[in-house]
Order: sequence, then C-alpha cells, then structure tokens
Amino acid sequence: MDSIIRVNGKEHHVTAPPDQPLLWVLRDNLQLTGTKYGCGEGQCGACTVLMEKRAVRSCLTPFSAAAGKNIMTIEGLEQNGELHPVQQAFLHEEAFQCGYCTSGMILSAVALLNGNHHPSEDEIVHAMNGNICRCGTYPRIVSAIRQAAQKG
Repeated sequence: MDSIIRVNGKEHHVTAPPDQPLLWVLRDNLQLTGTKYGCGEGQCGACTVLMEKRAVRSCLTPFSAAAGKNIMTIEGLEQNGELHPVQQAFLHEEAFQCGYCTSGMILSAVALLNGNHHPSEDEIVHAMNGNICRCGTYPRIVSAIRQAAQKG
C-alpha cells in the first residue's frame, strides 16, 4: 500500500503492507523510535500514539487505518523548544525510572487531558489503566498528570 501519513505535523509518503502495524511504520520507515514495542498485544501501552488526538495502540493499528490521519508520537509533543506540559510534569515529578513506558504514558495522559482538562484522581487512574509501568512509579505518574492538568 502506498499512502500519505501525517506524523507530528509532517506528511510522509510511505509504502508498506496495509496490515503492517503502525508501530513498525513509525519505527522502521520513519525512524521515530520513541514509540516502543512492549507486548505486541495492545495490553501494556508502551506503543501508544495519538491518532486524531485519541490514544491508540500502534502495535494493533494497521497502517491502512492510519492513512490520511493525523498521528502524534512522543517526538512531536515538544513545540518550539518547549516541552509539552505533561512532559515537563513527568520530569518534575520524576515519574519514570527505566523510561520504557514513558512515551506511551505521556501520550495517554495527553489524550486524557485533551478531553478532560481537570480529571479527578479516579478518572486519571481509569484513563491510565491500560498503561503498565514495570518500575511501579504509578503515584508519581498520577501526580505528574494532576500537575499538568493544573497548568493546562
């Protein structure tokens, strides 16, 4: 399949099988390696990207479903040298250790805050439920999201 895909505000002409996971198109075709392969089953959230501002698991999203859509990866959040408020809050709260889950966590949090500017702690926990952090920094992640919501 030959298609145009918009990633981080730029159009890319990509040739890939229609059923190839978006994750591999991003990593292999576009060299955007911030999106991580975790479980390959959509359960861990490491591969989360935004498609039309909604969090999706790129390991389960076929390239054909992403064609013509606006995709945002962790590499696209920073604007004009300024970190996104969620990225800044993750740094401030030290909400990561190994960092493997971080890009997926941040993008899931951005999707949450896009739709709910002032989520409760229960809403944060519910929205982040599909993202796994093997290091167990969940309290810091929740604090970071609350901090970002206050600044947004």
